[in-house]
Amino acid sequence: MSAAQAADAGTGQRVSIVTPAAPGSRKGNRATAVRIAALLRQLGCRPHITTHWDGAPTDVLIAVHAHKSADAVFACAAQQPAARIVVLLAGTDLHPTPDAAPPQLGERALAAAARADALVALHPLVAATLPEELRHKTRTIVQSATAEPAPRASRFTAVLLAHLRPVKQPLLAVQALRAVPADVPLELVLAGGRLADAGDEAYAAQVEAAVAAEPRARFVGELPRRDAKRLLAAAHVCLVPSNAEGGANVVSEAIAAGVPVLCSDVAGNVGLLGADWPGTFPAGDAGALGALLTRCVREPAFLDDLCRRTQVLQPMVAPAREREAWRRLLAELG
Repeated sequence: MSAAQAADAGTGQRVSIVTPAAPGSRKGNRATAVRIAALLRQLGCRPHITTHWDGAPTDVLIAVHAHKSADAVFACAAQQPAARIVVLLAGTDLHPTPDAAPPQLGERALAAAARADALVALHPLVAATLPEELRHKTRTIVQSATAEPAPRASRFTAVLLAHLRPVKQPLLAVQALRAVPADVPLELVLAGGRLADAGDEAYAAQVEAAVAAEPRARFVGELPRRDAKRLLAAAHVCLVPSNAEGGANVVSEAIAAGVPVLCSDVAGNVGLLGADWPGTFPAGDAGALGALLTRCVREPAFLDDLCRRTQVLQPMVAPAREREAWRRLLAELG
């Protein structure tokens, strides 16, 4: 379906999108809300984004992050009972602590999910981890992405796009270089912000110190979204070493750019890339990641295979596919 056809099929529905991330934030929840709003406009809907329930007349509420947007779910249900409620399950809903395994919704997230008319999961393995009474109303909608073309770096480059948070494991990526022989020519580039959340400041300092001590690593700080996507497009591989993921948008961005992903074998990554993805390593294993990086540089056939597999996945992250998934969901809700 073209954008014009999608607009012709639009319903004119008023859609309130609540996200905990403020305007201007580069956090993933904000990017998710902005992207969904753009897709819904193409469908003829009238979306608006807010950080809290503002009471505006609405036909559909989309709450991005069950736990943090729970108050909006309850307020909308009480004030506008005819509105349909969709809750999008974020990574920290499913993994409230970095070592939360198997995934488990916290009390507030569970209450919001129970009240919702539909749940949106970002990868297909989520539904099976939810309480049985929630599974029937769960729909998988993979996050779409577009690429910003850039010439490939002349030196083998691995990029990690993530804020300096323990769950994202940027420190492990730097430590993985110790397992890469000194004669293997590569560069690790980390891009992301330092967050003021409790516990993150000390971890961020550790990451920066490790980068300063590692000649093959470079930290470029937080970049505007377009610059970050260009950095990714110029890389040979994208690293996603997280302890837990709900279905990271950076995986979609890497696929759209044709850049293979080397990632931890957590459900949020495997759910998107497939159980047979050759570029996975056990979560927390810096040595295994180092071995994968070495193999990518020294074995062109292995890297070529990852590139081919990445290209096969590109239709999965096409904006038209995500837009159609939202159209079907809204049609189901009536």
